[in-house]
Amino acid sequence: MLPGDRGDTASLRKARGAFFTPVQVARFLAGWAVRHPGSAVLEPSCGEAVFLHEIGRGGHEGPLVGVEIHAGSAAAAEHSLREGGIDATIHARDFFVHNEFGAYDAVVGNPPYVRYQDFTGESRARARQAALRAGVSLSNLASSWAAFTVHSALHLKPGGRLGLVLPAELLSVNYASGVRQFLMDHFSSVGLVLFDERVFPGVLEEVVLLLADGYHPGGGSGATHMHLSEVRDAEALDRETSARRWTPPANGAKWSAGLMSAAGLSAFDAAVGGEAFTVLETWGDTTLGMVTGSNRFFTLSPAKAEALGLADSDVIPLSPPGSRHLRGLGLTGQALRSLGEAGRSTLLFRPAAQPSQAGWHYIRSGEDLDVHEAYKCRVRNPWWRVPYLRPADLFLTYMNADTPRLTSNRARAHHLNSVHGVYLRDELRRDGMNLLPLASLNSVTLLGAETVGRAYGGGMLKIEPREADLLPVPSPDLVRRNAAQLRGIRAEIAGLLREGRLLDAVAVVDEALLIDSSSLTRQQLRAVRRDHAGLTARRVARGKVNGGR
Repeated sequence: MLPGDRGDTASLRKARGAFFTPVQVARFLAGWAVRHPGSAVLEPSCGEAVFLHEIGRGGHEGPLVGVEIHAGSAAAAEHSLREGGIDATIHARDFFVHNEFGAYDAVVGNPPYVRYQDFTGESRARARQAALRAGVSLSNLASSWAAFTVHSALHLKPGGRLGLVLPAELLSVNYASGVRQFLMDHFSSVGLVLFDERVFPGVLEEVVLLLADGYHPGGGSGATHMHLSEVRDAEALDRETSARRWTPPANGAKWSAGLMSAAGLSAFDAAVGGEAFTVLETWGDTTLGMVTGSNRFFTLSPAKAEALGLADSDVIPLSPPGSRHLRGLGLTGQALRSLGEAGRSTLLFRPAAQPSQAGWHYIRSGEDLDVHEAYKCRVRNPWWRVPYLRPADLFLTYMNADTPRLTSNRARAHHLNSVHGVYLRDELRRDGMNLLPLASLNSVTLLGAETVGRAYGGGMLKIEPREADLLPVPSPDLVRRNAAQLRGIRAEIAGLLREGRLLDAVAVVDEALLIDSSSLTRQQLRAVRRDHAGLTARRVARGKVNGGR
């Protein structure tokens, strides 16, 4: 054990977001970022200083500087560098507190990764202030790496290079919008290296390598496109790889589409850029569902409500928690009754005015169990009245093993926050309820879902309301023009969905909606399908790694 390492456990390193970088990754980034032996190089949050070791062992002549908040790690890094004959200066300080570290030709490193739930208090405040100095405003949902990336760039000389190991959520999370825009605005060239396999064994997060060159402190003359490379794993970094050019969406929009092939992206852009497709927001507003504070108390099966003696006025119809029952084209009244008869919670305790006598008794039983002390209950008055949302026209599934599904709410049931509700515009309600769930089962929408949503634990695809607004779906005009064809395949699609044959159902819709009625060719459709399969496989494969941890 090196001096200063004592007492630094794995759990403590995880708490401050310190994950040790594989040597192959450090060697690649250092080799790219450092262009000549006299370059001044900074490694912020240096930990064991693996980047400085890689640069210094080649006989580097320029100044090497590291910053590390953990004093023990800083001392260990300094000792190991000295033992290796490498002249470097290590500052045991908070990178965000002190801004006198100078300007450098290259900044390389692996920023700390601390999720927003644990990134709180003064640490968060200092980080957000540092990002604001560059004009980047970060939300309270931002993890630590976001501000760290921006602050690292501020230590570059004009024309300098930034080479960082970053979580792949750089590509997809909403809170990183400002970071993405900052990189494109302030560097003349931006590149990413993507991995097919995980780089950090046992770590949930997928990573990418950021290669940003030609720093412009004032911004305004930044990159118009990116260069994307993909390798199998860290050991493949030393092999020649071809980079492809990609133009990302403007204004910090997600970079997820950069994972597509050139042919797939071209076909996808042709489809969503034409009149045949629009975004879900065109059809209506997507909202979060109701939050009870205690589903166990507030959601009831019909049998339980009857046993409690609750009056009809004490409860309202509910789409049961979860979304497994929303994988077809519609939730009918009969389907809701069948779910209730099977013991599912198809009722929500929400007295319209004054509860019945049995309702008051149930409320008192909840207080005996301290349900009223739950946060969401505690902050409302009365605690037992869940905030009301009228029944949505459509349900949109929130967490998905395959793809988000739109389902018509023909039962006029209310919904909880385990699904989203879509409230259709008045003039589109009829076509939206009757045909949009069917029309949305097409290859373009499936691929679009992989780009607007993001991978979550277990390989699930998560889609938030703001992301759902951007989901590409058939336009009202395309749906109306093909109403007869869609009605003609409804029974076949419903049967395929009952059998769990989603892709077979999509193939039938593609034929009716895309090939016959839009400008998409069969060759383009094959490219879209290949990319959807590839992005889905990528997401699921990482979920298996996560699940086996």
